[in-house]
Amino acid sequence: MGLIERIGRVIRANLNSLIGQAEDPEKILEQAVDDMQQDLIHMRQAVAQAIASQKRTERQASQAESTAQEWYKRAQLALSKGDDNLAREALTRRQTHQQTAQALQAPLGQQREIVNKLKKDMLTLERKISEAKTKKDLYIARARSAQASERINQMLGNHNTGGSLSAFERMEDRVHELEARSEAIAELSSGDELEKKFNTLESGNVDMELASMKANLGGTTESAKLPSSQTASGSSAEIEAELEKLRWDLDKP
Repeated sequence: MGLIERIGRVIRANLNSLIGQAEDPEKILEQAVDDMQQDLIHMRQAVAQAIASQKRTERQASQAESTAQEWYKRAQLALSKGDDNLAREALTRRQTHQQTAQALQAPLGQQREIVNKLKKDMLTLERKISEAKTKKDLYIARARSAQASERINQMLGNHNTGGSLSAFERMEDRVHELEARSEAIAELSSGDELEKKFNTLESGNVDMELASMKANLGGTTESAKLPSSQTASGSSAEIEAELEKLRWDLDKP
């Protein structure tokens, strides 16, 4: 049957081929399940009509058999009253209804087969719809995941996004460069402090050496200024005269 084949194609639909199509896979799956639901409605209606036709034929056959039985009883009644002609007519009517009942047996058998087949197809469709709903939810979840991955990959592959990421990389390099410069300046500043400390120590040594030189020079000068013993003995009179002069100046009013 074409309906069952179409249902099979829907169930066997491949998710990858759906994603590759221009249509939305979720909409396609939803529409497919809706179509199957509509098919189930139509099939139920067909089954109901077939069952109704079967019941109608069964009633007609049963009615014909019942009427034939009634004419048989009438024939017996007429024969018991001695009316052969009336009994013969009743049997003739009975035969007509029997033929009608027999004629209805063939189409009734066909109708029963059709009803049984439609019922089986309906149960198959109901089972496939249940499977389709389960697969639909699974496929929709996978389709959404695939679409999300596709959007992410497109974003990562986008030129503007790549430029933004490159900007972050450049800023990271810039920050590293600034940090390196800061560390270098700090290291150089530390070196200057160390140099200052050594300069202070060295300047202290210079001062000490200068003081020593002054001391040495001072000693030499005093040595030069001090008279020798011979000179002192030779000029003691001059000293005494100079001392006397100072005393006289002090005694002046």
